[in-house]
Amino acid sequence: MTSTSAGAAVGAHADASAGGGAGAEGGKACTPLTSYTGDALPYAGGNPFADYRRADLTRAGLGSLADLADRRLGAGVVVANDEFFAERENLLVRGPAVFDPERFGHKGKIMDGWETRRRRGASADVPHPDPADHDWALIRLGAPGVIRAIVVDTAHFRGNYPQAVSVEAVAAAPSASPDELLDPELRWTEVITRSAVGGHAENAFAVHLERRFTHLRLRQHPDGGIARLRVLGEVAPDPEWLAGLGTFDLVALENGGVVEDASDRFYSPPEHTILPGRSQKMDDGWETRRRRDTGHDWISYRLAEQGEIRAVEIDTGYLKGNAAGWAELWVRDGEAAEWIRLLDRTRLQPDTVHRFLVEPQAATHARVDIFPDGGIARLRLHGSLTAQGTDRLVRRTAALG
Repeated sequence: MTSTSAGAAVGAHADASAGGGAGAEGGKACTPLTSYTGDALPYAGGNPFADYRRADLTRAGLGSLADLADRRLGAGVVVANDEFFAERENLLVRGPAVFDPERFGHKGKIMDGWETRRRRGASADVPHPDPADHDWALIRLGAPGVIRAIVVDTAHFRGNYPQAVSVEAVAAAPSASPDELLDPELRWTEVITRSAVGGHAENAFAVHLERRFTHLRLRQHPDGGIARLRVLGEVAPDPEWLAGLGTFDLVALENGGVVEDASDRFYSPPEHTILPGRSQKMDDGWETRRRRDTGHDWISYRLAEQGEIRAVEIDTGYLKGNAAGWAELWVRDGEAAEWIRLLDRTRLQPDTVHRFLVEPQAATHARVDIFPDGGIARLRLHGSLTAQGTDRLVRRTAALG
């Protein structure tokens, strides 16, 4: 059994891939960020995560990327060839996999992941699976995007994980059917070559393809179980769709908005503020620690492209005793431009959607300042792309293929 330190493995590969792109890796589509292989020890009681092998994605510079396979964005597992022991949909469940050592059903141990039956060979003389045998699942990403890393998490699959995995990707219609995705004429791109993985571990791979994808085909060789799949990357929206909408949320994750930085991530991440829909519980928004100084907290964003903001929503949903007291909104047009105040400091109410009409202002970046601390659940910046922003987005999307 190999139990390489996640920090050492991630750190070494992160340094080697400095500069990004396939060229930095000698043309390779992917680079393993962890080197876990082999079984984990059988569960011996107590905390099941005590011997779990984690990947340090933050150290590799991947910690704040969006999960393109987030069901909150609309991701789903379209179909799988086998899910005898555990359903394919578990792959995209939010949060860590749960393990209950006493939970069994008619088919055996109930696992929180996707698990297939054991493969067998062709005959008594050839009892082992053929090297080409494998199981597969097709995943629709929640938003089209450029993939920067993939995490194949085998939590709690200690001796029943796959020996190896591989992943392919394709750009297709977001609503493509299983038959369309399984059409042999459809050309898939390999993003993770067949690679050995370890049990009860986060197996992470950096991806170096500057391509826009909508679907993945996850293969496990020859069989076994995977608890979770995370697809970290950057949303690459459809310019035609945004043009058709006209007015849309320029900072929304699903439209290509990004959190660039924040003053505090203590209780919940700032990326939550640009997720779809309203917050459903307190930690579904952004909450900071309590300040004991005279400063304030903030989040900075990059918009989908240059756009003209006309209306603002600040939602403090489910933040009742810990909502920010006041908020300001600042924008700028370009990395080097000065910040311009778009919304004066305004009192916020707990658990409330606040709506403001503002003087139209072209911008590429935004920053919300909250006083003195606390949190907000969602930020919406409604407007339209400028002609310049539309042109840049169209050219950038075309370059991704």
